[in-house]
Amino acid sequence: MTKSKTVPVTGAQPTRRDALKTLALGGGAAAAMPLWARYAGAQTSEPIKVGFQVHRTGIGAAYGRWYDRTTSAAAALINEQGGINGRPLEIVAEDDGTDPKRGAEVVEKFATQHNCDIGFGTLFSHVVIGSAPRAGELKLPYFVVSEGHHVASGMLNRYTLQPGITDVKSQVQAMAPFVAENLGKKVTMIFPDFAFGHDHRDYFTAAIEAQGGEVLEHIAIPPTETSFTKYFPKIPRDTEVIYHVMVGPAVLTFVKELGEFFGPQRPEMFGFIDSLEAVDIGSPGLEFLDGTYFWEGNPRYAQEDQSEYDAFFRERVGVDANGASVSDPKDVSTYAHMFGCWETLHVVKAGMESAGYRGPQDRAALVEAVEAMTDMPHSNAHPQGGKIFNGKTHQVFGHQYITKVVDGKLLLVHTTSIEDTFYPDEVDYTSQAL
Repeated sequence: MTKSKTVPVTGAQPTRRDALKTLALGGGAAAAMPLWARYAGAQTSEPIKVGFQVHRTGIGAAYGRWYDRTTSAAAALINEQGGINGRPLEIVAEDDGTDPKRGAEVVEKFATQHNCDIGFGTLFSHVVIGSAPRAGELKLPYFVVSEGHHVASGMLNRYTLQPGITDVKSQVQAMAPFVAENLGKKVTMIFPDFAFGHDHRDYFTAAIEAQGGEVLEHIAIPPTETSFTKYFPKIPRDTEVIYHVMVGPAVLTFVKELGEFFGPQRPEMFGFIDSLEAVDIGSPGLEFLDGTYFWEGNPRYAQEDQSEYDAFFRERVGVDANGASVSDPKDVSTYAHMFGCWETLHVVKAGMESAGYRGPQDRAALVEAVEAMTDMPHSNAHPQGGKIFNGKTHQVFGHQYITKVVDGKLLLVHTTSIEDTFYPDEVDYTSQAL
């Protein structure tokens, strides 16, 4: 992986930053300022508008609700600390229905109706793929929080960036050695039949083969499926490890039916937490998960060595030590993914401040400023962990976490290095015209 020139994501305009040195600690003196004083130095009091493409409905609704909550919390913090270049941040939300066609329409609205400065937030990969071309045509910087490899693969455009969350290719590459060494080398994969699932199919298959293993069977399931038992007889008898990653409103049904199918004689299991996002692992019927393993982008349960940054993030978003809403312990968050919204907005803030962003005429300068970033230190702005951004591929790389279900909780058993997630560049977006 080729690095670009380092521009710390705490980005700076000295005349503002000297007064806001408490940003990394979450407010302090800045939060105590009267509201008028926080924006008094700005050239204009007009807000910076972030078009938030949110999955309020459709198969991504559970994620969308928590992406919304996290985005609101991040925007509130940024505004308490003086906004961006002395201007308040305004979130303009539009539901895309987790639908590619509607996604492109939403991007169009951001640019032509709402006069947004950027587009932000998209999760499901098929919606990103359907929306990004329009963002490129409109020259609207489009910051996605998706995990799909479509950004770093080069299939999108220079105006589409993923600086706040890692992609599937880097995740599975870092996970495969653990699976092969600790669980087994004969794997059956169960995944959703769309771009995100295809990334898992392609990149984990290659990664486990590099460890001397093999995938015995690929089982692709429509993401709108509501019953799964009919797929399980396809699992070969000599399977040592079931690798599962499912998404959508029926994930609880999927995991329950998987347990009913195997009973106590299950193979080892390694799941991506997507199969349990927004689901209480203490739900009846999930007892068989005890002793199984999960990838988590950010550990749902606060661990013994919890960082001060994770504690700060939980407090601001309203999430308890079990990963549920502080106001309702049954309302389980999408904790392994939603940090990406928080971190991406902080990258946007740093990029705009570095570029001296004033308005749409500076969109190209914003893209270039983010492309110049590399090191993103573990901080309140990056509570999931430190990261390295590759400006050529528009993709960030970071630590990955493997947890084990023990007595109904997810306990951290392995953390990868950032270097474990690197792979050779497949594109250089900086060579494309702005």
